[in-house]
Amino acid sequence: AAAGLCRYRALLARRGGALRALCGSVRGLAAGPETHFGFQTVTEEERREKIYRVFESVAKKYDVMNDSMTLGIHRVWKDILVHKMNPSPGTLLLDVAGGTGDIAFRFINYVRSVRERQLQRKLRHHQNLSWQEIAESYQEDKSKSLGDSQVVVCDINKEMLKVGKQKAQHLGYSEGLSWVLGNAEELPFDDDKFDVYTIAFGIRNVTRIDLALQEAYRVLKPGGRFLCLEFSQVSNSLLSRLYDLYSFQVIPVLGEVIAGDWKSYQYLVESIRRFPPQEEFKAMIEDAGFFKVDYQNLNSGIVAIHSGFKL
Repeated sequence: AAAGLCRYRALLARRGGALRALCGSVRGLAAGPETHFGFQTVTEEERREKIYRVFESVAKKYDVMNDSMTLGIHRVWKDILVHKMNPSPGTLLLDVAGGTGDIAFRFINYVRSVRERQLQRKLRHHQNLSWQEIAESYQEDKSKSLGDSQVVVCDINKEMLKVGKQKAQHLGYSEGLSWVLGNAEELPFDDDKFDVYTIAFGIRNVTRIDLALQEAYRVLKPGGRFLCLEFSQVSNSLLSRLYDLYSFQVIPVLGEVIAGDWKSYQYLVESIRRFPPQEEFKAMIEDAGFFKVDYQNLNSGIVAIHSGFKL
């Protein structure tokens, strides 16, 4: 009888363990698939909330911290991105996760410069015009300094957009610029709408990169271009060690001193290490449907510019 009782208890224990495991699985499913937040394992929903709070926290000091963390080199990287884009008057750009306006303002400056050169060439070819005709033609074309170009800045974070709008007002940018609150994984735009899609230092903060890439493909016109500037994998072993030392020992300290926020900058450093290396990310872009996908390493791969076309 005692042996039978023991077997009965063992059976109950096994069934109880199985039930607890099943309940745990159900709870896990209810919480959503697991992903990472820096080096932490979290659910996708937790990650979205945490990242939103990170950028809400750092928005006001975002530009100052970018200058401090990269010694100002991020400005050069963004210049290279826009030169690689080489937009012409009439280009319709969507800049995703571009809340503070860095890419948008460069785009506007670049198009204005192209437009100005076009206008000068046009006037040089009309030497027989009177002074009054030249002045009228110049003023008419000058009033359309972007030549129907438009840039739409889309960001999921209200605080980042707020900072960007304040910068635009302070710097005098208004023509051809609009701001939209939206999620990179579910963009609030029609299909086949934009000539160029850019995302600079934003895609590693997207929870589902595959969905963001699919959305980029969807909203681009046939012939449209995808351009992504992102921290990547350093190819030089010595530089890689120095970069790791600087990233983990210095950047969080700068975050605490300048922005009063150690944790957010610790996350940003960790998120760079979790982002797919160049070849892996290239394959993801191709999986989303893009053609002629390539990348350009800058500073030995500290950052890379990925490019692809919707054909």
